[in-house]
Amino acid sequence: MEKFKFWDFGIIDFIDVFLVAILLYYVYKLVKGTVAVNIFIGIIIIYLVWRVTDFLDMYMLHRIFDGFIKVGIIALIVVFQPEIRKFLLMVGSTNLSGRGKFFKKMKFLKTEAETETDINALVNACDRMSQSRTGALIVLERNNNLDFLTNTGDEMNIKVTQPIIESIFFKNSPLHDGAVIIENNIVKATRVILPVNNEKNIPQRFGLRHRAAVGITEKTDAIALVVSEETGQISYLKNGEFIIFEDLQELTTLLYKDLT
Repeated sequence: MEKFKFWDFGIIDFIDVFLVAILLYYVYKLVKGTVAVNIFIGIIIIYLVWRVTDFLDMYMLHRIFDGFIKVGIIALIVVFQPEIRKFLLMVGSTNLSGRGKFFKKMKFLKTEAETETDINALVNACDRMSQSRTGALIVLERNNNLDFLTNTGDEMNIKVTQPIIESIFFKNSPLHDGAVIIENNIVKATRVILPVNNEKNIPQRFGLRHRAAVGITEKTDAIALVVSEETGQISYLKNGEFIIFEDLQELTTLLYKDLT
């Protein structure tokens, strides 16, 4: 009956549980909306069974799951390679100074959802550029810091408004080439060169802007808006995938959900 004895729950135990909860939250956040989420849930179930069989002294079953846990680590590194890269990038880019950005990342501690980004200005600007067939690539920073990309373009510090976005991508503007990076309703940089994804099989109707959007959203947790210069179509990308939406209202809803 020793295993059923409960010890005193101290402050260190509370910190331990709290940190594990944060870790699981961010891991789930990285894989949410992808095929990897099913694998993640399966791993949690296998781990729980492994612990229960050990707790109940089920020797044979525990040995089976114990072997799977030990050998499966290598397979997990291969399967979750993109997610592990995103997680390490998120940890390495966490900013503990300035405006309390670290605590802003812990969104599950907020009582109500909020976002500083002027989503309506972005959507309306994309709509106007779509009508005029003006090509645009807008990257919205979330948890992963994108400062490592800003030095490839022109650093800015401009508040996001519809006229500002439209003027940046105006065909005769010197800033229209490349991508715009936005953080908390501030244009951080223009003319940014993004890594282009050549591995995924993207339909030929999509050009370099779309490939660049796939690349940055696959390597980080950023989201991207692309306006096609050829067709005027607005594309929304997240986790390296195209997110389908019916109209501008649904696009606004998606942006609000992903930025809060």
